[in-house]
Amino acid sequence: MSVYLCIDLKTFYASVECVERKLDPFSTNLVVADESRGKGTICLAVSPKMKMLGVKNRCRLFEIPQNIKYIIAKPRMKKYIEYSANIYAIYLKYFSKDDIYVYSIDEAFLDVTNYLKLYKMSAIDLAKKILKEIYDTYGLTATVGIGTNLYLAKIALDIMSKHTPTNIGYLDEEIYKSKLWHHKPLTDFWQIGKGIETRLNKKKIYDMYDIAHTNPKILYKEFGVNAEFLIDHSFGKESCTIKDIKNYKTKNISISGSQVLFEDYSFEKAMLVLKEMIELNSIKLVEKNMITNTLGLYIGYSKNTIDSTGGSIRMKRYTNTYSELLPYFLKLYDNTTNRIIPIRRIGISFNRLMSADEEQLSLFENQEKIAKERKLELTISNIKQKMGKNSIIRGMNLEEGATTILRNKLIGGHNAYD
Repeated sequence: MSVYLCIDLKTFYASVECVERKLDPFSTNLVVADESRGKGTICLAVSPKMKMLGVKNRCRLFEIPQNIKYIIAKPRMKKYIEYSANIYAIYLKYFSKDDIYVYSIDEAFLDVTNYLKLYKMSAIDLAKKILKEIYDTYGLTATVGIGTNLYLAKIALDIMSKHTPTNIGYLDEEIYKSKLWHHKPLTDFWQIGKGIETRLNKKKIYDMYDIAHTNPKILYKEFGVNAEFLIDHSFGKESCTIKDIKNYKTKNISISGSQVLFEDYSFEKAMLVLKEMIELNSIKLVEKNMITNTLGLYIGYSKNTIDSTGGSIRMKRYTNTYSELLPYFLKLYDNTTNRIIPIRRIGISFNRLMSADEEQLSLFENQEKIAKERKLELTISNIKQKMGKNSIIRGMNLEEGATTILRNKLIGGHNAYD
């Protein structure tokens, strides 16, 4: 029987900030947020003490009750990455990297099946040992789910561990059925969002028991092939392993980038940011020696005033040069974007990628000019890698409303340093 651990670092960003200040996360009111972005900014994390007071994670600053006094810590993504890497090093003391799957900066799956005999410990005792080392070394509290497959480990973490004094939850298929078949809401379960829950409710399906006892034809008609996951998970089954995840190779390769603007942008002002994003991602294509012929655009509007716009466009040929990609993106932007409503989110993607070595040369294109531009972009990339992302920039990056210089100092869209 396989045994997996799913370890989560409790309120990770907020706990790191408390530890750095020599404060107890369970008795300190602290939120991680960039106050300079205004009271509407989202809190990346709140301390456990704040949660006890009813403050929800990912809330906005203005939503925190005024009677609560709290510390605001500016995000320091580089610091959080350092802590995450150090904790990953603890896992490596006990397990091979082949048996570790990092799910996010604060969460990881561990296949401990072959280690229980080695360490002569039960899964619970091994989990306790790792949690103690994390706390003793870095002052961070972690929770863990133990399951006989990846899905059950995740559910044991998300639902069961919260209700135990040890911060450890355990599930096998039988315990899952007996304790969670009638658990509500469905959104507590991994990979079931509000939209899926609503669609299930319309079919008079309200819990995992209902899914397990619904005619599969009804579920397949509603969800297509994804119904298979719902049905398997309703019985606590999951065939995927960490080895499967690591061996997975996607058929359709793509490169994408997105950003939430710091303020509302006009149509013209947002076009500048779009150009910057095209340039940055075209360099990624050159670095990876990839070319594309299909482009995607997403535009989100301020306060969700109207539905997002955008779409995709197919180019006449494969390329990775900025000068060739730009006109197609601008055409798509011009044809699909609302010119009146302020813009707050922009996303682009390069799809149907293939190796530049497979490119079919055209007699009608100036191959010397294309090769020269690619060489220039690769040189720019090398300079940035050696000297820093802002060591060489385009003139447009200095225009009012440009975001590249500022975003080059961020990690994941947030402040990187102290």
